[in-house]
Amino acid sequence: MTNKPAETIQLPLSVKAWNTADFNDTFKQEFSSLDPHKLPLQAGLQNSSYISEEAFSPVILQTSGNKHQIDLKVGIFYTGIIAGCSCADDPSPMDTQNEYCEILLTLNRKTAQADISLNPDDDS
Repeated sequence: MTNKPAETIQLPLSVKAWNTADFNDTFKQEFSSLDPHKLPLQAGLQNSSYISEEAFSPVILQTSGNKHQIDLKVGIFYTGIIAGCSCADDPSPMDTQNEYCEILLTLNRKTAQADISLNPDDDS
């Protein structure tokens, strides 16, 4: 069994737009295009079992930055699914539930690499 290294997430357009009026829109568009499986959404589920393939929506809650990095607190609205037992006679259909979690994102201004984790203070 080999450990796969974590895939890196890069947001170069967001770094370029930092400190401009376009930052929020640029970040939301670039972030929303990421594969949701690369984000800690599964760990943030509270009402369902698995993240769905539906689009997710980020909301910037807080930003700060210096010459080395950009720090963001981001709320994410997404859906999860409650899967049936997958038995041939299981009458329950696949059901989606609205989910919300907050993440902390540190964006390296030189490499555009993003370090992302669930917000440990998220009380949602």
